[in-house]
Amino acid sequence: MLISDPWFYVVAVPAVIIAGIGKTGFGGGLGVIAVPMMSLVISPIQAAAIMLPILCIMDLFGVWAYRGLWDKRNIAIMVPGSLIGIAFGMLTFGYVSIPVVRILIGVLAIAFTLHHFLLRNRDRPPSSPNVVLGGLSGAVAAYTSFVAHAGGPPVQAYLLPQRMDKSIFVGTTVVFFFAINYLKIVPYGIVGQWTVENVSTALFLGLLAPLGVWAGFRVQKVVPERPFYRFVYAILFCVGLKLLWDGAGAFF
Repeated sequence: MLISDPWFYVVAVPAVIIAGIGKTGFGGGLGVIAVPMMSLVISPIQAAAIMLPILCIMDLFGVWAYRGLWDKRNIAIMVPGSLIGIAFGMLTFGYVSIPVVRILIGVLAIAFTLHHFLLRNRDRPPSSPNVVLGGLSGAVAAYTSFVAHAGGPPVQAYLLPQRMDKSIFVGTTVVFFFAINYLKIVPYGIVGQWTVENVSTALFLGLLAPLGVWAGFRVQKVVPERPFYRFVYAILFCVGLKLLWDGAGAFF
């Protein structure tokens, strides 16, 4: 049975479309907004459960759209690290404080963006794939994705300094989140997230997934590279502020 509250769909429909645009248009930066938006009406835990099947559907379209347009070296580094993050998320599920996770991600996103602009990292030579940093970013992204689908900032913090072609950048994030989202399916079942209501609502909203993915892919194609990266950094900063605000608000 579906969630019956009409207000849920008022926020869930745009949340799903925005998530699709963010996933295939801007390297996942906008997608982090989906769970907070749904959390205005339902609990963050239920919102995360509903979003996972939708994200998995989007991932199939995204991987097809960016087939061949991703960095194999970075994926080979980040995905093994993600297994640690997923395992830790499963073991700590039910004990973790979602507001604290949001605060930590928000601080990371804001600090990274400020560091980039204040120190003008864009004028420095691009960085290269790094086993330690890439593995760590994969683990952190997988953990924060497990608890709140908020894995974008750690991945962007690692990939953006490499200043790769924008299609390769987005394609790499698409493939990475394709891997960890499907790896989360069984652990989500173990922690009891797959209720009839959650799954049926997710499958219903999943009908919107192709629309969001298509819109994101088209936007990425028409936006020039320099404005594209500036916009991604701006998204990262705004997402950081949003997560920090949401997390801190839980304590006041």
